[in-house]
Amino acid sequence: MKHAQQMSRPQIIGLAIVFLWFFIGGIAHFVATGLEATIVPPYIPWPVAAVLVSGVFELLGAAGILVPSLRRAAGVGLFLLTLAVTPAHIYMLQQPELFNVPLWALWLRLPVQVALLALIVWSTWEPRGNPIVEAH
Repeated sequence: MKHAQQMSRPQIIGLAIVFLWFFIGGIAHFVATGLEATIVPPYIPWPVAAVLVSGVFELLGAAGILVPSLRRAAGVGLFLLTLAVTPAHIYMLQQPELFNVPLWALWLRLPVQVALLALIVWSTWEPRGNPIVEAH
């Protein structure tokens, strides 16, 4: 019989933070599509479509981490999505005069993104291994 690994309270809190981050962020992609599209670097075609597609993936990932059997795959997806939006962060740092955001906040986003990546891995990763069989 395989025993599911129980999540610790800190991991559950981490999972809640990841869920809220992507759930709220995903909604923002639909509520503030025009604003979100302004941070898409100009070399990426169809910025509105990019915002809407990434919003869908944020919401799917947020929902997925709530389902234990999907948590690992959703965590991988959210990790990759977080990496995929890095060009927007870099673009904002390269052109800070285009955005009404303090420069210190733009720089702060980079270590926050690294922390988010670590939190995604820590709260969604359950190692796979051989099932534990109980002897009768």
